[in-house]
Amino acid sequence: MSRDLGPPWLGKAQRAALTLKATTRGASRGGQSVYVVLLHDSRRADPWGLYVGQTSRDPDLRFDQHKTGYKASGAARRFGVRLLPDLVAHLNPMRRWEALDLEAALAEAFRAAGVPWVEGGH
Repeated sequence: MSRDLGPPWLGKAQRAALTLKATTRGASRGGQSVYVVLLHDSRRADPWGLYVGQTSRDPDLRFDQHKTGYKASGAARRFGVRLLPDLVAHLNPMRRWEALDLEAALAEAFRAAGVPWVEGGH
């Protein structure tokens, strides 16, 4: 599969993400966001994966930080291709406690949907 087309399971990941809701979305002091990074490692049997994180920063800035090595996930730094904001736009922003919960829930939902390689979510 061409790297430009992305993984065949991306639609399933989108549907899985849409099953989750953020009860504190848009609440006062709701400055946290969850974000998803598309991963690609051509050495893997299934080269595509997802990294799930949460941040109080703008997700674009946080992705840039991963890529430069600042407080970076090794997977996001080495294999991060781009953010997938459409997977989480319906959730952000929210309060910190819920971002932590949804970070883990998203990772589990992606695994359950058949995403073969999921990082983060802790």
